[in-house]
Amino acid sequence: MAISTSALKKNTLCAVTLIGASMLPYNVLAQDITLKSADGKVNLVGELVQFADGHYDIKTGFGEFKIAAAGVTCEGDACPKFEEEDALVAEVSFAGSDTVGLGIMPLLLAGYASNYDAEASIVETANQPEIVASIIGDDGFGDEMAKYRVTSTSSSTAFSALLAGSADFGMASRRIKPGEAKRLQASGAGNMLSPSQEHIIAVDSLLIITHPDNPVSQITMGQLRDIYSGRIKNWAQLGGEDRPITVVTRQETSGTRNVFEGRLFAGRSARLAANATVAENNNAMASAVTSAEGAIGFVGSGYQRGAKALSLISECGIVTEADAFGTKTEEYPFQRRLYLYNRANGLDTTAQSFLDYVTSTAADGVIAKAGFIDLGIETKAQALDGSRARSLLQPAKDAREGSVMRDMLGQMLQNDRLSTTFRFVTGSALLDERGAADIKRLVEYLEAQPNGTKVTLVGFTDSVGTFQKNYGLSIGRAAQVRNTLLAEAGDRLNGIELTHTGFGEVAPAACNTNDLGRSINRRVEVWIEKPTNS
Repeated sequence: MAISTSALKKNTLCAVTLIGASMLPYNVLAQDITLKSADGKVNLVGELVQFADGHYDIKTGFGEFKIAAAGVTCEGDACPKFEEEDALVAEVSFAGSDTVGLGIMPLLLAGYASNYDAEASIVETANQPEIVASIIGDDGFGDEMAKYRVTSTSSSTAFSALLAGSADFGMASRRIKPGEAKRLQASGAGNMLSPSQEHIIAVDSLLIITHPDNPVSQITMGQLRDIYSGRIKNWAQLGGEDRPITVVTRQETSGTRNVFEGRLFAGRSARLAANATVAENNNAMASAVTSAEGAIGFVGSGYQRGAKALSLISECGIVTEADAFGTKTEEYPFQRRLYLYNRANGLDTTAQSFLDYVTSTAADGVIAKAGFIDLGIETKAQALDGSRARSLLQPAKDAREGSVMRDMLGQMLQNDRLSTTFRFVTGSALLDERGAADIKRLVEYLEAQPNGTKVTLVGFTDSVGTFQKNYGLSIGRAAQVRNTLLAEAGDRLNGIELTHTGFGEVAPAACNTNDLGRSINRRVEVWIEKPTNS
């Protein structure tokens, strides 16, 4: 018997993965099986070691091989018996947020297949809103290697599906709530907040959108609250045309609505405007707003669909727009993280392979193409005419604060800022759930920089406490992140000059008047020395 290896690929989607081979004769045994491909390129005889995750593990005189069952037929008494043909194709199921399921997953599945020299055939099923992606391996067989089923509804259903065991992954446009995590843990699903079960795949900004002909271009958070609670009912009250405001929201189970109202009302008791209409998903929201001149709504950044996005003005006068850099630094008021969750009882190789792809830099371009914000690192000049520099030129409360402000302004002239920004678990010195992934990405980024590059970890705090205490705390937090970074890097950053400093409570990125604003201000930024030719 013979085996052809010309069509083999060294990736997780190939039909045949060589574990070892030596061209030695092999005597046929009673429990041997024969694996054959339709095109005759594989004709392999050996002892079946096991069948798992849609693959045959077979031991031959040539060595051991792992063969995708979808690409071959099995002959022999030891061949596993299947009740239906579909048992040969590994299937991975996703359930939950329509923001993730409709907005990102189709392109991620196509990108995943392409990354492994395969093709994805994506079709809508009769069970709307559901898609099925069939991965066709580039191995000469033309057979289906794996199937990914995506059902898009709301973030709440992600956790009910995981609880029922009906999905491998839950898709969420918000973080899991404590009650949901406790129920899953009690069911034996494990700790959903652990890094092995909670995965951030992208960040996103909720755009506040209006009809494209609406003359209003910016809105304060207070005005937006008054609109959604029904106190402001006409655009004329905001300097616009005399036109009634049509308030558009999402269903109560929507993760997008959960994030929006949580940030907008921030603990305030408020009742939604009585005339609010409900849109089923992001696409329906964008359509409702662009078709009604008086409408206002909110959508993920990948769903603007021709609507007009408003700039936001915070209670303390900070103006923000939902650009990519501000979203990556998580300083825009309505930013959020997009998640995949899985149970603790393990993922098969087909599911793990996809997860490895979507959390790697290989998926960054696909996420951006979908209109969302990937976790890749960007660089931004710290302009002297920017809002941060202008705030540092304002009169200081005392001489000590003025000295720190001047010091920061001087260092800004010498450094650009990276989008990587570290924050901490509330009331803790531990990095939050995004921190560990960002540490790994930052090591990879800095490792590629020229020897001698100067990088500074820069700490900031909120305004609670004395100025001097906050100043010391900011330096300590920056030192902590530096130590974590060096521990992760080992000797990989030996050519990088890595230092740390802090500026306390100066240059806030958000208002210090509420818990959310204070949490945004408790951060460690990454600054990199400007190129010598800039």
